[in-house]
Order: sequence, then C-alpha cells, then structure tokens
Amino acid sequence: MPMTRRDFLKTTTAAAAATSFLPSLLSKSSRAFAENGSGLKTKRVILVAFAGGVRSKETIGTPENIPNLMRIAKAGVVAPNMKARNVGHYGAALGLFTGCVEELGIRENQRGKNPTVFEYLRKQLDLGAKDCWLSTTGGAQTINYAYGDHKDYGAKYGANLISGDGIFNAEFRDILDRFGRPKKANDAEAALVKKMEDAMDPEEVKKIADGSLKNDAETQRKVKQFILDEISANTANLTGPGAADAKSIRVAMNLFRIFKPRVIGIGLQEADVAHNSINAYIEVIRRNDAEIGKLWDAIQMDPELKETTTVIVLPEFGRDKDLNQRNGLDHGDRSDELGKVCMFAAGPDFKKNSQSLAEFQTIDVAPTMCALMGAKAEHAKAKALKELYG
Repeated sequence: MPMTRRDFLKTTTAAAAATSFLPSLLSKSSRAFAENGSGLKTKRVILVAFAGGVRSKETIGTPENIPNLMRIAKAGVVAPNMKARNVGHYGAALGLFTGCVEELGIRENQRGKNPTVFEYLRKQLDLGAKDCWLSTTGGAQTINYAYGDHKDYGAKYGANLISGDGIFNAEFRDILDRFGRPKKANDAEAALVKKMEDAMDPEEVKKIADGSLKNDAETQRKVKQFILDEISANTANLTGPGAADAKSIRVAMNLFRIFKPRVIGIGLQEADVAHNSINAYIEVIRRNDAEIGKLWDAIQMDPELKETTTVIVLPEFGRDKDLNQRNGLDHGDRSDELGKVCMFAAGPDFKKNSQSLAEFQTIDVAPTMCALMGAKAEHAKAKALKELYG
C-alpha cells in the first residue's frame, strides 16, 4: 500500500506509544523475566564500547572532559585498572562482547569464532530478536559484534543491527524532504519507503526478511516505524567531529526508550582520530560523554528503566604514553596508558559512589552482563565481576 503524508506523520508520532507490544510478545518477555535465576534486580543492560582507543588520562584523569560519566560513576562503580590487550581495535572491541581475547588483525573483518553476549542471552533466556540490539558507527568490522560463527549459536541468536552511518545518510534525508511536502499519495512514495529499507545494511535486512533473526511481523513494523521517527527527529543531521559515534548513541537511546529491550550494545570508534590530532580526540571524548549523558538521563526519567537498567562504559584499550610527531597519540608502546583503561558501571546491583582498585580484564564485561541477567557466558575466558555488586 502506498504511504500518504498523513500515514507518514501518524507513523512518526506513534513512537511515543510504541512502548507496549502485542500480548503475545509481552508473554515471551515476561516469561524470560520470571526465569531469571540470578536473584538480582538488573533486567536490562547497556554496554557502551567506548572504542577507538581512549586513555584514562583523558577520562577519569581529566574529569572536566567527562562530567556525565562522572555522574554515572557517582551512581555506581569506577574500576580504573581494567587490563586491556592490544590485539587491534577490532579484536579488542569484539572481546568486550565475547569475553575472549580475539586475535583478529586490523584489516580482518570476518566474524569471530566465539558467541557474543547477545547470543548467550537470547539462547539461554529464550529472548526474541526485538530484545537485543546493536547500534554501531558502521563498517564491516563493528557490525560483527552482533553474533559470531560458533556452531551452537550464530545468526539465529544474534542482535538486531542498526548502523548509524548506514541508515542516516543522504537518501534518508531525501525521503524526509519528500514526505514533508504535501502531495497526493502515489506509488512513488511507497517506492521511497522501499528505498529507505534498502539503504540499511543489505545482509542484515535479508536476515530480517528471511526470518534468520526470528523477528515477527509486529517487530518488523516497529523497526520501520522507528526509522521513520529517527528521520523526523533529525538524527541524520548530526555532523562534525565524532558525529558517527553521536548517531550510534542517539539511535540506541531512542531504541531503548521505544522498545525497552533487554540488552543494547553501542559500538563507538571515532576516538581513533587521535593518531593525527590529540585535540580532535579530546573533542570526540567530550561529545561522546554528552551523548552518553543524554542516554543516562533518559533512563533515569523512566521509572521502570531506572530500577532495572545497568549501564557499562569502557574502552577496548588506551593509547600511547607520549605524543607522536603529528601531535597525536598512537597505540603500540605497551605502556600502562595503553594497557589499562577505566570502566564505569552503574545499575541496581552495583555498589554506589564506589571505586575498585583491583585489577580486572576488559573481557570480564561479557560474563558480567550474562551473570546480571541470569545467563552464563560458557565459552568466555573471563569472569563475572561480582565483587563490584552492592
């Protein structure tokens, strides 16, 4: 059916009412809640992979750069001695989602061999695809955080993927412009909606279409509705240094507000601009902090989300101790600035306004997320950080 301008406006404004799913969908989600045997209060987890290489010196070491992360720290726990392995951005960031040291090079983009936290939670808690999302800056590597190639898991237990740069592009703005003009409904408008869907990553759209992600028709409809709402909310117009990261966080925030899923992963990477400019790198950190603050505030303003949501933020590794010849920061000197990063974690089960100086691993995050939700990262080579619980 062709979509009229009136239908478009109805769709975009309906997002405020999109927090209630059909009874059949609710029953499955409620069953998963009831089966959570962790005895903890956390029902939802957000992992922000503050990737791209971020030193603690520019975060916890310079609090004025991260006023919002410091607010989260006050509400939860800071762990400044997270041991990180520099196996390249892709491998190190993927390890946050798998709980394993992933030996994948800088130019490799094949999927990992280990299951991700999304796969563990979906399979063990019997969650639908609507309950697990990954929002990334795009690129062949970051989209692989959604699922791995393990024979017992894989795509059917993967996360729904929305890639900011892959969706909010010129084609989408063009759709908004066209829908914004009053005109008679025609087949051209329906074609524009189809074009919008095609602008998503084709492989991921194919998985939704062929049922690999096991999304039902209602969830598919809500995905389309969400995209239209994002267009009207001007997420596409975020520009400047760190814009791709800002889009990923903004998309995740709106996803969480509308769908209230069980787990969201946010993959950032713009901080890698540090190779050529320390000033641009600091600007990205500050901008990402501002967007994370908006996400945190959205959670705190929703009574249900506030009482049930854990937020974890950490980089995949740091950067070199000293500046390079370009007045930037590389990552390869094996210093503490590179090998140790700071994690911020807050939620109903974590200690409040606390700091732990114990040494943990960045890959401990995935089993911690699973433990909070009542699942087990059975193939992870790390541990759940239960000593940080309150």
